[in-house]
Amino acid sequence: MMEEIWGSFTTPVGTAVAWVTPDGSLTRFWTNARSLPKGGRRDDGAIAHVKTEVDEYFAGARKDFTLPLAADGTPFQKQVWAELCRIPFGETISYLTLATRVGDPGAARAVGHANGRNPIGLIVPCHRVIGANGTLTGYAGGLPLKQALLEFESGQPSLFPFTSLS
Repeated sequence: MMEEIWGSFTTPVGTAVAWVTPDGSLTRFWTNARSLPKGGRRDDGAIAHVKTEVDEYFAGARKDFTLPLAADGTPFQKQVWAELCRIPFGETISYLTLATRVGDPGAARAVGHANGRNPIGLIVPCHRVIGANGTLTGYAGGLPLKQALLEFESGQPSLFPFTSLS
């Protein structure tokens, strides 16, 4: 079993926690973390590259992440997560559109499930997927965070920094 290396830093939406492999590939990322991990080895320096790109994102200087990713998932989940990375900054798509993009328009529900299991939120932008009727649907960080991220990406930076999303 590979050693878990993690670190944390502050963002405009709360404490972020990132897990990386020994070579620096990102395996998990949470924003608005309520507590820090208990296991693994903490090394904030090992995630400095993650912090840099996330800081650039929130400063409005980055629209695409270039971090090496190594999330654990099924082949279908990985296919969905790869397609999420192709949704441009500031745009949204529906679960049906995402299912069509992965080659199975009838798999919107399965795509939604894979989207919900995305372990690298924000960087693999699952927040950019919305309901077919334009409504916001589930987000691990909570719908207020999802809405705030979408508003931020649409050019409403006055929403940052947040004081509370609860």
